[in-house]
Amino acid sequence: MPASQEHVGPGTAMGATLLPDGVVLRLWAPGAERVHVCFDESEAVVDDLELQSDGHGRWSGFCPGVRAGRKYRYYVTGTGGEGFKRDPRARELELYGYPDCDSLVVDNADYPWHDDGWTPHAFADLIVYQFHVGVFSAVDATGRDRRPHRTAKLLDAVQRLPYLAGLGVTAVQPLPVVEFQGEWSLGYNGTDLFSPEMDYCVDPSDLPPYLARVNALLAARGAGPLKPEQLEGQANQLKAFVDICHLHGLGVIFDVVYNHAGGGLDPQSLDYIDLPADPGPGNNAYFSSEGWAGGRVFAFDRAPVRDFLIDNATMFLDEYHADGLRFDEVTVIDAMGGWGFCQELTTTLHLRKPAAALIAEYWGEFRWLAVQRPPGGMGFDLGYADGIREAARGVLAKAAEGGAQPIGIGRLAESLRRPPHLDHAWQAYNCLENHDLVLDMDDHRAPRIARLTDPGNPRSWYARSRSRVATALLLTAPGTPMLFMGQEFLEDKLWSDSPGRSDRLIWWDGALGLDRTMADFLRCTTDLIALRRSLPALRSDSLAIISVDEDNRVVAFQRDDVVVVLTLSESTRYDYRLGFPRPGRWREAFNTDYYDNFPNPWVGGNAGSVAASGPPMHGLAQSATLTIPANSLLVFTPS
Repeated sequence: MPASQEHVGPGTAMGATLLPDGVVLRLWAPGAERVHVCFDESEAVVDDLELQSDGHGRWSGFCPGVRAGRKYRYYVTGTGGEGFKRDPRARELELYGYPDCDSLVVDNADYPWHDDGWTPHAFADLIVYQFHVGVFSAVDATGRDRRPHRTAKLLDAVQRLPYLAGLGVTAVQPLPVVEFQGEWSLGYNGTDLFSPEMDYCVDPSDLPPYLARVNALLAARGAGPLKPEQLEGQANQLKAFVDICHLHGLGVIFDVVYNHAGGGLDPQSLDYIDLPADPGPGNNAYFSSEGWAGGRVFAFDRAPVRDFLIDNATMFLDEYHADGLRFDEVTVIDAMGGWGFCQELTTTLHLRKPAAALIAEYWGEFRWLAVQRPPGGMGFDLGYADGIREAARGVLAKAAEGGAQPIGIGRLAESLRRPPHLDHAWQAYNCLENHDLVLDMDDHRAPRIARLTDPGNPRSWYARSRSRVATALLLTAPGTPMLFMGQEFLEDKLWSDSPGRSDRLIWWDGALGLDRTMADFLRCTTDLIALRRSLPALRSDSLAIISVDEDNRVVAFQRDDVVVVLTLSESTRYDYRLGFPRPGRWREAFNTDYYDNFPNPWVGGNAGSVAASGPPMHGLAQSATLTIPANSLLVFTPS
């Protein structure tokens, strides 16, 4: 017997739509001959639950009496066979048995959000912290970082949010959080793009201690508690993470992968969703014939596929209150025929939530096209930039060779300039470390900054001081800065996505007290972030290079009414004369040397201020005489 078509219309959402009297189910399977829905793990094909086709590949039906939490799977009959399929748009999957598991009907309105007063940060105010949920904060039952060899949970990461709020970053960017094959992964091999990764979530039987900690965090922010059932399930735990981020002043930018899905696309996944005869590259509904990173590239030329991906993005913005999205390898999307898809995607999302930051990882020849508005460009808000990263890493590597020879420090000055054709400096997304760069894999990678600056001893004065300069440059430069987990406290180890690699987990206990060097570096980073947030000039478009001195390894630049001076000289520069943009006293607002063995009893500097009363220099009408400590960065503001 055909399923009822009550509540089904052209505008009815795909996937499962819960209504007061049941659920509407809709599946796109264009080559299928029949589609049934089976509830509660039944393997019997029930005729009265046969979905109906609209003639365009969309199968629909209203199932009365179904409530939230009900398990279901599709049973698809195609020209090449028949079998079960998970709902590609399922908001949650059965917690056990993946990939041979059911989808769950979810009530998207049953989480009691506490973030009504939340306003996303302006794009120019973003300071982003990237981390991986699975290895970010594995803790034991007492909340201590005992490094159990298990995948950390979203509700473990929640416990680090007060720390991140204290650090001062304005947004977090977790690596992908949707379902992937296996217990642990970077997350870029997603298989069920609408379902949170189940290994990042807590089983109801283990929930009580987490519920107590979550409610303590809510109470500390003046918010009411959650009931146990409101924290059950993957969807609600991900929502709780975002909710508590917002209560701590942190935006959330989700990392999404629309260039490919998989590897690990099992027979019950969206791969060959309609079970065609002779499955091959030319008859896979969701995918093109191309592959990437071990998975399949989406078929961007098919409207239902574009709708699937755009609906996924709007789900994060609407249902999870996301403040932005980071789009992985847009270069691949473009190369595989997805230029128009990107335009359609960004246009839709800008209309839906203009305040959401859309960040493109795009490495094409003309990178500015990622952030130009259609029709000339793809329409993202920010695009990855590597100018500062490559220049800083190159100069630091030369400095680590020792000696007093020139190290090409002018590269740092040039890297500060706005990339071509960008309307605003904040559109350049800058980092010194990221998940790709410092990942422990055989085929690369680059060292952490602490190890780069002194390969023989990442705790030496050379490593400490040069790393402070690098971090301070990132946080005083034009553009949007991103930090990778552990970078803020001088973590020197490469990282791994495997929770079993205890030798590759970031050392929280060191940063929070056991290692003086890490604690001092964390204080420096925290104060630098506070400085950036307090000085509008450091978040502006303004930049003027005052001086590049290769012999003394000094660069000076101006950001509106702020002057930044840095050196990678191994000797302090005394009586160093520099042009200043206006006469009078200038306060030494920041000095990285102060944070060495904090508070540094032998700090070099300028006793709090300098007087710009000297002769013209560097094209400016006045100058000041400075002391520039070895391997340091100074920030001056008008008194």
